Amino acid sequence: MVLAGGQGSRMQGQDKGLVQFGEHRLVDHALARLAAQSHKPQRTLISANRNISTYVQLGHPVLTDTVPDFSGPLAGFLVGMAACQTPWLLCIPCDSPHFPLDLALRLLTQAVSDQSDIVIAADRDDQGQLRRQPVFCLMRPQLAPDLHDFIQAGERKIGAWIHRHRFSVVCFDQPGDNPAAFFNVNSPTELVSSISR
Repeated sequence: MVLAGGQGSRMQGQDKGLVQFGEHRLVDHALARLAAQSHKPQRTLISANRNISTYVQLGHPVLTDTVPDFSGPLAGFLVGMAACQTPWLLCIPCDSPHFPLDLALRLLTQAVSDQSDIVIAADRDDQGQLRRQPVFCLMRPQLAPDLHDFIQAGERKIGAWIHRHRFSVVCFDQPGDNPAAFFNVNSPTELVSSISR
């Protein structure tokens, strides 16, 4: 699932998924990179809360949050789990146009190895410290009831919810990995920076 349901507050209110990045929009880049690593790209979902008709034209089911007031990625996770018809749900944000083309394989491999319920991606910062990227994650849809209760309790932090379950972390810091793979576009300035990467 591509998460494109945010307010884009730091992007001057623009719908980030529809922001132009080179010759294509950010959501187009996300969908293409997912399709390149999926045997059945037609199972891709899009989480969006604005410009629904535009997203529908992309040919994938479009899901809107059931939690009001742009409640963040967890709200997107929740509707994705409800619509998911496979044993795992892979989520990525719409604003990271360089995310790894082997993301799905490496997260799933770790999930099977560790018998985890959630696997999140990570990279390293300039000081070499591990930096978790929890919006890039693979999770079991069966976690939906717990996530629903977590959100209903007023919680919104992804990390806090993940720590309630068996989870693993895959660090994309191996030779050949792009150190800017998880760079996300949050502002017009970062958009220009990301295009140059």
